[in-house]
Amino acid sequence: MIEKDLHYYEPKTGHGLKHDPFNAIIAPRPIGWISSRDAKGNVNLAPYSFFNGFCYVPPIIGFSSTSRKDSLNNIRDTGEFVWNLATMDLAKQMNATAAHVAQDVNEFTIAGLTPAPCKIVSVPRVAESPVSFECKLTQIVQLQRADGKLTDAWLTLGEVVAVHIDKAMIRDGVYQTALAHPIVRAGRRGDYFEIREDAMFEMPRPD
Repeated sequence: MIEKDLHYYEPKTGHGLKHDPFNAIIAPRPIGWISSRDAKGNVNLAPYSFFNGFCYVPPIIGFSSTSRKDSLNNIRDTGEFVWNLATMDLAKQMNATAAHVAQDVNEFTIAGLTPAPCKIVSVPRVAESPVSFECKLTQIVQLQRADGKLTDAWLTLGEVVAVHIDKAMIRDGVYQTALAHPIVRAGRRGDYFEIREDAMFEMPRPD
């Protein structure tokens, strides 16, 4: 066994580094660029760095909100949301939607984006995004510590009920992940990574 010089810490007592390494270790992470609508009809668009897919059948995606933000409250009230793929071409617009603004301020307008109607849900998708998932709420789970104490974070899960894909992203019937140049969260605040074709590799799974 190879001996390593390890930096060891327990999160409850601090990491002892310049920046918390947790986010940088779990990276890159897809961006949950979530559009939602409140009960009064106000539209919200915001990026979340804790996002991923959790089930194939039915397809279920989820994002975690640290504190009760507008997206969480809107989805709780209406039961619907849309995930939009954040790409390199839309990086500045995505970042603009992270601004803290009043609930009645439309982030689509702030970022210069076009709200496009969906087929099933009443929430608009980002027309400029090459991929969007229409989602119906399945669960909102308040996360808890190992000792059972509740945290100020909520995991929102939704079933994907409709999918929009720019046909330019499909070749020979296969969606080309890198062709869209998606951006993902790479660690500390403001760190992002672009997925490119020259950064992809394939490794066959064992039988």
